[in-house]
Amino acid sequence: MDLSTLRAEYARGGLDVPDLAADPFTMFEQWLGEAIAAGLHEPNAMVVATATPDGRPSSRMVLLKGFDADGFVFFTNQASRKGEELAANPRCALLFPWHPLERQVRIDGVAEVLDEARVEAYFSSRPRRARLGAWASHQSRPVASRAELAAAYAEVQERFGDEESGREVPVPPEWGGYRVVPDAVEFWQGRPGRMHDRLVYRRDRDGWPVERLAP
Repeated sequence: MDLSTLRAEYARGGLDVPDLAADPFTMFEQWLGEAIAAGLHEPNAMVVATATPDGRPSSRMVLLKGFDADGFVFFTNQASRKGEELAANPRCALLFPWHPLERQVRIDGVAEVLDEARVEAYFSSRPRRARLGAWASHQSRPVASRAELAAAYAEVQERFGDEESGREVPVPPEWGGYRVVPDAVEFWQGRPGRMHDRLVYRRDRDGWPVERLAP
């Protein structure tokens, strides 16, 4: 397979400092809204990159479930690989790959564990099948077969019952959430000739000054 000629020219628009909001959160809200309006598949999907203390990286797709001026929120099994790595090294990075809009948002920051009340509030809002799945799957751990997973789900379903049972499905002990508090947020817009626009907000004591990076 020859990939050397597989390329596309980016020409949807540009990005300059006057186009930016005063802070990265307002700017992110604007771009996320445009991604939703454009009908992108799962526009809140993001790559979460973590690393072990000795620098071995890993990444995976996770869904953003909230953001504000304090940071970007997601939920997961905290005994998973990402959870173990964040416990040992909370520095991480997020990436929103909005290819149809020829845009990316890159976030560097530190992950904080969310409090139990926030976790319980979100977990209780999930579809029942997803809550059961959180109990049945010990994320990132080896399983012998798909049948073993199905048996684990069936066991949990019998334990808690279906929707009509009215039985509560509590938060599993391993399950929780994180807020990524950003140090830097980069907005990337594709441009012709690979002369892309890269504008990055960097946190300092006075706010969020912006600088342009070479593409």
